[in-house]
Amino acid sequence: MDTNKTQSSLQISILVYQHLLITSLTLPIEMLRAGEAFAKSHLQSIPFRPLTINLIAENTQPIKNRSGLAILPDDTHLTAPHSDLIIVPGIWRNPRPVVRANNQLVKWLGASWQNGSSIIGVGTGNCLIAEAELLNGHPATTHWHYAEQFKRDYPLVLLKPDFFITQSERLYCVASLNALADVIVHVISQYYGQAAAQHVERNFSHEIRKPYEEQRYLEGAVDRHPDELIAQIQFWLKNNVSTEQSLNDVAQLFGLSYRTFTRRFRSATNQSPIEYWQQLRVQTAKELLACSNLSIQEVALEVGYNDQGHLTRVFKKVLSQTPSEYRKVVRRKLFG
Repeated sequence: MDTNKTQSSLQISILVYQHLLITSLTLPIEMLRAGEAFAKSHLQSIPFRPLTINLIAENTQPIKNRSGLAILPDDTHLTAPHSDLIIVPGIWRNPRPVVRANNQLVKWLGASWQNGSSIIGVGTGNCLIAEAELLNGHPATTHWHYAEQFKRDYPLVLLKPDFFITQSERLYCVASLNALADVIVHVISQYYGQAAAQHVERNFSHEIRKPYEEQRYLEGAVDRHPDELIAQIQFWLKNNVSTEQSLNDVAQLFGLSYRTFTRRFRSATNQSPIEYWQQLRVQTAKELLACSNLSIQEVALEVGYNDQGHLTRVFKKVLSQTPSEYRKVVRRKLFG
């Protein structure tokens, strides 16, 4: 009996218009398809939902763009299916003419969100979401070059130009293509699980430096939680990854018993200090493996592990591969 049961498809809609940044169209499609393919072939124990990806435009006429490739829309706002996820690509240069020329898409965005769709906006593509008044009173980001004009055009939006990712309810805004890749990995983890997300990250997103969960601006958050002392400890840990001090030593350094430290840390961050510490070390090790010529042993010492074997055990537990295997895959993507 085949346990890989198929459910209804996941409906992904991507807006298309003149002057769109074509990489912000093709990148999420390729990453989502890779996650889908991995889930279909590897994850036999969970129901599988295939992807249906549609390009939505004001009309169905081919759209020319700067790359010289013609984009062929699948639907207009009148025939578009209900969407689980809508992606709004970035726009080259001044987004205002594009916003004016796509009034019906703006209205469709608003209606789709009200009907339960999640939306990801990229760079100045977030102007279309703001035009639909979906971002009023919500945090958002955009391309840094357009931030000041965005503030003037949409004063009711809580613009966070220092953040590459913001999330509020079902609205995600990203400021760059790398941040888009981060969010797509996060989306894949929700659709197909962590193993599929890690597979896509390894093969597509060597640029990702911090997981989506660590770098987003979350609505209502102040440093993501209100415990200022725990926030100070987090900052200290980030800047002392190679320390030989134990977490018990760190707790004492900040005047806390280890029991109190653990309780407050979990309450503030929804994870234990040990989980957070390991996460920091693995992320730093990934950066060093991708971008330095340090040996595996040297990388282990740089992130506070006594030997290569310890790092290897943690890597296999977290990423299902060894540091050497990770470096091989990333270097092939970087230099292949």
